Amino acid sequence: MEQAAKVAQCHDFIMALPNGYQTKIGDGGVYLSGGEQQRVSIARAILKNAPILILDEASAYADAENEHEMQIALQSLIKNKTVIMIAHRLTTICNANQILVVDGGQMKEHGTHDELLKKHGLYAAMWDAGVNSATWTIRAGNPQEDTFMPSGKKQGKEAVTE
Repeated sequence: MEQAAKVAQCHDFIMALPNGYQTKIGDGGVYLSGGEQQRVSIARAILKNAPILILDEASAYADAENEHEMQIALQSLIKNKTVIMIAHRLTTICNANQILVVDGGQMKEHGTHDELLKKHGLYAAMWDAGVNSATWTIRAGNPQEDTFMPSGKKQGKEAVTE
């Protein structure tokens, strides 16, 4: 169990709990963050060792601080398995052998990450939007000035904070 927790990147926070692996979780016990719960679920899946996995938003609760740990855990979990991964966060699926892009209930595109980027379609647009949003800065200022700036381009006043 401890080895699975280490692979799932949750051993350290489990050991920091009041009673380590014996700590009661949930009602009457300690509450875990969404990201911690997901990593514990990954550890459980590692122990089960099922040949086929369906992961629905497996990194949905990963914040900037634990997204890397979640990616490491997911890579360990899916190794040598058939995996269906449903994700909005494209960084979760960019290493997949095959990506299916579904929009409005219809499959619009399919291919590897690189193939989809070369098609300049919906996937590429979503990827570019995600890359650009990672460079956005928001600063307090005059609402009359442009302050919302992805990749150094002015985008308007929408994100001005007072």
